[in-house]
Amino acid sequence: MDQIRKVVAYKDYFEIFLKKQPIKVQNKIYKIIEAIETFERIPESYLKLIKGTKGLYEARISLASNIWRVFCFFDKGKLVILLNGFTKKTKKTPKREIEKAIRLMKEYYENKKEE
Repeated sequence: MDQIRKVVAYKDYFEIFLKKQPIKVQNKIYKIIEAIETFERIPESYLKLIKGTKGLYEARISLASNIWRVFCFFDKGKLVILLNGFTKKTKKTPKREIEKAIRLMKEYYENKKEE
C-alpha cells in the first residue's frame, strides 16, 4: 500500500505510552497508525475529531473490552503528529487528557516557529 501521509510522534509522549502497553495492544496501535498512513479516507472508528477543539483528533484503539486513545493532529494535511495516549475507562474522554494534548499541540507549533 502507498503511504498517503506520514505519522510522526512529537517528543517521547507517545513512545512512553506505547511501551507501557501489552504487545497485543502495541500491535493494534501500529495497525491503526498504518491505516492512518495509507487510507485515503480514514474511518471515524479509527480517527475522530474531538468536538470543541481546533483540529485535535483521537486515534481510537480497542481490543476485547478495553479502549485506548492516542491524540494527534494534522500538520499541512499530510503529516500526522502523535501526542499523548491513555487507557479510556469512562464514556467521556477526560478533560485533563484533552487539555494536555492541546498544550502539546500548541508547544509543537511554537517550537516549529522557532526553527
